[in-house]
Amino acid sequence: MAKIICVANQKGGVGKTTTAVNLAASLAVAERRVLLVDMDPQGNAGSGVGVDKSGLEQSIYDALIDDATPAALILETEVPYLHLLPATSDLAGAELELISVPDRERKLKGILTELSASYDYIFIDCPPSLSLLTVNAMTAADSVLIPLQCEFYAMEGLSQILKTINLVRQGLNRSLGIEGILLTMYDARNNLSRQVSEEIRTHFANETFETVIPRNVRLSEAPSHGKPILLYDIASKGATSYLDLAKEILDREVVNG
Repeated sequence: MAKIICVANQKGGVGKTTTAVNLAASLAVAERRVLLVDMDPQGNAGSGVGVDKSGLEQSIYDALIDDATPAALILETEVPYLHLLPATSDLAGAELELISVPDRERKLKGILTELSASYDYIFIDCPPSLSLLTVNAMTAADSVLIPLQCEFYAMEGLSQILKTINLVRQGLNRSLGIEGILLTMYDARNNLSRQVSEEIRTHFANETFETVIPRNVRLSEAPSHGKPILLYDIASKGATSYLDLAKEILDREVVNG
C-alpha cells in the first residue's frame, strides 16, 4: 500500500507545487512507484511534468463528481515510475457540486484507496487555500508535508495550517501526521532567511526537514519547459536539494520500519 503525502499550505507562492512535482520525480528516479495527484484547479502539477491541460478529456474532477474509474484517468510522464492523476479548471466547480454529496470530505480517500496498491508513494498537490479540496486531501493522506517560505509571515501561515491539521484529526482522519516542514526559497545571504530558519528549527526541531530548498533560477525555469528539475538541469542546486529531500524521506522509512 502506498504512503499518501499531502503537500499543503494555504499561502500561495511558497513552493508547494514545485515540491510536489520534484519530490515525486526524485523518488521515482529512485525506482519507487509514484503517483502525483493534482488537486489544484490551476493544474500546475500536470504542467510541471509536461501534460497539456487543454488536451485532457477527463481529470480528477470526473472521479470526484461523476465516479469515473480512477485508474482510467492516470497518465504516464517522461519520468519512469512517475504517473499523474491530472486536474483541469473544471475542478474549481467541484467544491460547490460536492456540498450536497454525503461524506463529501472522503471522496478523494475512496479514489486513492482504489489506486494505493499500485504505488509506493502518492503525493497530493493541494490548492493554495484551506478549502474542501484541501480537506479531502488531508482526509485521504497519511501525513502532510508543509512547504514554508523563509519570509516574515512564515510563522503566522504555519500556525494556520497546523490548526487545520488538528481539526481534520479531530473530525475526519485521526491518524494524520506531519511528514515534515520544508524550508523553501532559502537564501543564505539573507538575514531574514537565516532568522526564519532558526526560529522554525527552534520551535519545530523534530518536524523540520534537514534539507533546505534554496532560491534557484533553474528550479524556477523548469516548469515553463514542462519538466521536473531532474530532467531540466540535474546539476543544479535545486535538483540536488530535492534528491537530498527524497533520500531523507527514504531514510526515515527505513528507520521507522
